[in-house]
Amino acid sequence: MAYDLEEQEQLASLKAFWAQYGNLVTWVAIIGLGGYAAYNYYNYHQRTQAGEASGLYQTLGDSVAAKDNTKVQRIAGDIESKFGGSAYAPMGALVAAKSAFEANDNKTAKAQLQWAAEHGNDEIKAVARVRLAGVQLDEKAYDEALKALGGEFPPQFASEVADRKGDVLAAQNKTADARAAYQAALDAMDAKAPGRQLVQLKLDALGGAPAAAAATPAAPAKS
Repeated sequence: MAYDLEEQEQLASLKAFWAQYGNLVTWVAIIGLGGYAAYNYYNYHQRTQAGEASGLYQTLGDSVAAKDNTKVQRIAGDIESKFGGSAYAPMGALVAAKSAFEANDNKTAKAQLQWAAEHGNDEIKAVARVRLAGVQLDEKAYDEALKALGGEFPPQFASEVADRKGDVLAAQNKTADARAAYQAALDAMDAKAPGRQLVQLKLDALGGAPAAAAATPAAPAKS
């Protein structure tokens, strides 16, 4: 059946539109389909990466249980190099740091803690910095330890940071500053926290009142 006049006009308009914009429409469609395919591939890749990282992390735990520090460090390095953007990498670095420290390999322990402090989320960064300061304290690298404890920390780490600062300052024989740090740790700590008694013992061992809580000298009596 022949097209009527209106249908012929619509067909002519469609042909004119396609002649002018056909390539653009085709490329937009290709780009859109490509973006959809890339999105699906990215999600698949992320799932695959997470599964592989999870498997390596499990193997890491098995190596820790076997006290095979050499294998622990190798696996942690693989996770960091291949899956550095995953949550498993900084967690693995913390595990590897503990393994190295227990194997008396402070150099590796510090390197793993530094990696975690640079690549983890806020909580992992905080844990890594406090532990790094502990290793540096053992090495009598007091200035480096205080530097690791400087800057911002999540509020929930206030007591741990102050406690570690007290340890470093006490080792430097800065008794007044150490007392103030231990008192700050107690002030930030829950009354039923398991570590509260130990901090109190360290504060008591230093003797006297912390600088911040020292009594204000009485004003001279008026004549």
